[in-house]
Amino acid sequence: MAAVLYALPFLLKGLLITLWVSAIVVALSLCIGIIFGVGLIYGPWPVKLLVRFFSDCIRGIPILVLIFIVYYGFPALGLHIVAFWAGVVALTLFKSAQVVEYVRGAVLSIPRGQMEAGMSIGLTFVQRLQYVIFPQATRRFLPPWINGVTDAVKGSALISLLGIVDLMQSINEVIGRTYEAMPLYLLGAFIYFAINYSLSSLSRRMERRYSYIRE
Repeated sequence: MAAVLYALPFLLKGLLITLWVSAIVVALSLCIGIIFGVGLIYGPWPVKLLVRFFSDCIRGIPILVLIFIVYYGFPALGLHIVAFWAGVVALTLFKSAQVVEYVRGAVLSIPRGQMEAGMSIGLTFVQRLQYVIFPQATRRFLPPWINGVTDAVKGSALISLLGIVDLMQSINEVIGRTYEAMPLYLLGAFIYFAINYSLSSLSRRMERRYSYIRE
């Protein structure tokens, strides 16, 4: 118990870094993923080919390998980037590739006739997406996306390997001082579980909220 009380201030600072990294990654990947996802579905064939190549390649690389590629590879290309942003960039790339697939699956689940109906009443392409496709696709996009947010939180623990003092690295540093590993790892596991369980609960509520059929 003494080790846990001693660790709390350090873990709180690390937790704030973890949440900050996760928030940046989620926000950036959502914007990039939606744009790329729409390009994959409705763009010209060169755009579709590039987005498909990006999505398949990035999703086929383990997150840890991707982090090291960005951290060690960018300086080799003359792009010097600090460890924090190297971790953010790598995680954003990985999550963006996943969001592309969430968008693709959600949009393609909407019957083709919906787009044609919007066209028949004179809506522009952007208006058809805004008023016809996206409102229907949202309820199918949100559950997998929010579950993907929990992956971003868990994946953020890997940035500790770059020396960033996030929650995981804070735990390791305190263990190095107290030599009591199990209580601190259990505390860290509980914190990650609390965050991800809250996000999973939010996913279920939003799924019910946006469902057409109410029980």
